[in-house]
Amino acid sequence: MRISAGFLVAAALVAAPAVSLSQACPAAADVSQAHLLGTWHASIEGQPAATLHLARHPEYAGTLRGHVQRGGRRIELAGDVGDGELTLEESEDGKRITAAWLGDVVEGTCGREIRGVWKAEGAPEERPFILRRP
Repeated sequence: MRISAGFLVAAALVAAPAVSLSQACPAAADVSQAHLLGTWHASIEGQPAATLHLARHPEYAGTLRGHVQRGGRRIELAGDVGDGELTLEESEDGKRITAAWLGDVVEGTCGREIRGVWKAEGAPEERPFILRRP
């Protein structure tokens, strides 16, 4: 008995567990801490290129902790995401906030792009930023 390749593909599709499109690609408002863990490339207008490393915060469930590498320096980060909005705070000395990131997950990017503004403490203006997964 011969079984066609098309039949095998169709049978595999029927037997495969259903994966909803929303699970594979969350809406911006559904992006959570788990979606942001790992490495991100950042561009901030007028600043050197940067790399962010985000992990689960060891003390506060659902929040983020990590660091940004920018201009040869390592700066600590802490923040969270909710309803598609990201808030990160930088601390150069680990004690006081020296800059803030406020951004929105870009709809349709499956949580892989965030755009917003970055503002250094004492700076007169905000600078646009883009975070992207490598």
